[in-house]
This record gives sequence, structure tokens and C-alpha cells, in this order.
Amino acid sequence: MMALDDLYSNFTLLIRWIHILSGITWLGMLFFFNFVNAQVQPRLGEAKSRVNLELMPRALWWFRWGAMATFLAGLTLLVYKYGHQELWMDGAGEMTGRAIWILIGATLGAIMWFNVWFIIWPAQKVLLDWQRNGETPPEQGILTSRIAFFSKVNTYLAAPMLFGMIAPNNYGAFSVSSLLIVSAFGFAVIWGLFRISAKVK
Repeated sequence: MMALDDLYSNFTLLIRWIHILSGITWLGMLFFFNFVNAQVQPRLGEAKSRVNLELMPRALWWFRWGAMATFLAGLTLLVYKYGHQELWMDGAGEMTGRAIWILIGATLGAIMWFNVWFIIWPAQKVLLDWQRNGETPPEQGILTSRIAFFSKVNTYLAAPMLFGMIAPNNYGAFSVSSLLIVSAFGFAVIWGLFRISAKVK
């Protein structure tokens, strides 16, 4: 009979695997939208409506459900690992560096998830519904700008979010200066990727 500790370990491994797999799906689609699709859309011309009616519903399905699966698996891991194990506080009664990092990563991930489900997807759904009917919504410019802005916000947040996720097991120590350095470096990398994406042919 499987020991209780082995059961806990296998459960954690399964949830972590789901978290990573769904996170790859989510961020992969996020990067696709920002670094590939955003550059292609202005060049589609008359084919834009036909292409988007086939492409966007499928891409957005993987995007939003990847975000949801990542969020739920991550929340489960956070509650499970940090709820029943002594990872929050050190011997002096202060929050550990790994706990601070994972909370930063989780908070940024939650903000990104919220942006997907309550800002980006509702706006995209309106545009797709109007497009299916062959109409142009009067607020199309506003919705398009809103989608682009929050999609870029999520892309920039992805860099420090990912560091917050991997730091607990690979870095551990926390300081405000390290957070600022990581964030600045991550933002610079994402900014560079945006610049590169505009030049890729």
C-alpha cells in the first residue's frame, strides 16, 4: 500500500506537471499574439476577416483555458505546499525568502489571469461576435486598444512572474534590490523581443 508521504509527493508532482504544461501553453499563446500575430495582422489585407474567424477563436481558446488551468494548478500548489509545510516562516518567525518570491510570482500570475479572463477575452469576444455578423462595432478602436495594452502588460509581467516562480527552489534569498534588478532585466528582455518581432520577416 502506498505510504501517505508517497501519495502527497505524487499529488504534488502531478499538479506541478499540470501547472508547467498549462503555463507553457498560456505563455506560448501570449508570446504568439504579441511577437507574431501582432506583426502579421496589418499585412493580411482583405484576407484578415476570413483568417481571423478561423484563427482567433481557436487561439483564444487555448490562451484563456491555458491561463485558467495554470491559475488553478498554481493556486492548488500554493495552498497545498505552503499550507501544510513549514515554508512560510523561518526559525526567527519571519517570512522566508522563498515564500516572498512565490507570493510575488503568484500575485503577478493572478493579475495576468485576471487580465485574460476579465479584460482581454471579453473584448475579443465582442469583436469576434461582430465579425461573424459582418459588422464593425462602434467601439472597435477602444476594444482593440484595450486588448493590445493589457496583452502587452501581461507580456512584460511574464518576466518577473517567471522568476518569482523558479526563485524559491533555485535562488531563495530575497531583497528589494534583487526584485528591482530582476524586474528591470526582465522588462528589458521583453522590450528587446518586441523590437526584434517588428523586424522578423
